[in-house]
Amino acid sequence: MERVSISLGRVPLDAAALSASVRGDACGAVVTMLGVVRETSDDGRAVSGMEYEAFESMALRELQAIAEEAAARWPECNVAIAHRLGALTIGEASVAVAVGSPHRGEAFDACEYCIDELKARVEIWKREHYADGGDPRWLENRPQHR
Repeated sequence: MERVSISLGRVPLDAAALSASVRGDACGAVVTMLGVVRETSDDGRAVSGMEYEAFESMALRELQAIAEEAAARWPECNVAIAHRLGALTIGEASVAVAVGSPHRGEAFDACEYCIDELKARVEIWKREHYADGGDPRWLENRPQHR
């Protein structure tokens, strides 16, 4: 088992496999955060889907840095981060973070750190598509909600 793993791609995310990748016999907790495409935008418009793009080499470098930072800050934790690219429909997972740890507190803290830092630092651009056929809109991928 690797202590840190990251991925970025167009293949659907498998939350169970990601969680299994951070679990070890020393782990008493596995925390997984799954971000999914929802049916309503922040402004209340009906959404038909999302599209994600990135400068992949730069995004991978930053995802790796975040995972390594979390593993250094919480040394007993195993960390995995995965993000989708391309077109996604309602209900599809766009991002997943999994953390395995001997104790739940550290696992929750490391998981929250990873998703917050990802939103703040990783240049992954998202474009919202609307059910009414209106013009798609690029959204800032920055933390606005907790």
